[in-house]
Amino acid sequence: MSEPVLYVIYRGTPADRFDRAYYEEHHLPLVRSAFAAYGLISLAAFYPAQDTSETVAICECRFTASASIEAAFSSPEISAVMADVPRFTDLEPLRLRVLPL
Repeated sequence: MSEPVLYVIYRGTPADRFDRAYYEEHHLPLVRSAFAAYGLISLAAFYPAQDTSETVAICECRFTASASIEAAFSSPEISAVMADVPRFTDLEPLRLRVLPL
């Protein structure tokens, strides 16, 4: 069976503020270090191929188990992760949890 996945989606327009460099160099390593103890296996960022999309960025987070996702987002470390979001965007992250078929 595959790992459960959480997608964090930033929806907006190309005109919305989203600092990709900060996101990749600072925020993603923060998420990795904050959630590794809770079963985060990997994470990857994706961007739309065209600037006409309503999606600005997607982060795919793979965890060891469904309970790991709950543990990570209930952990004390979530405060630091969420406090970092305004440093790279004004968009509200949308979380979409998916399970393997």
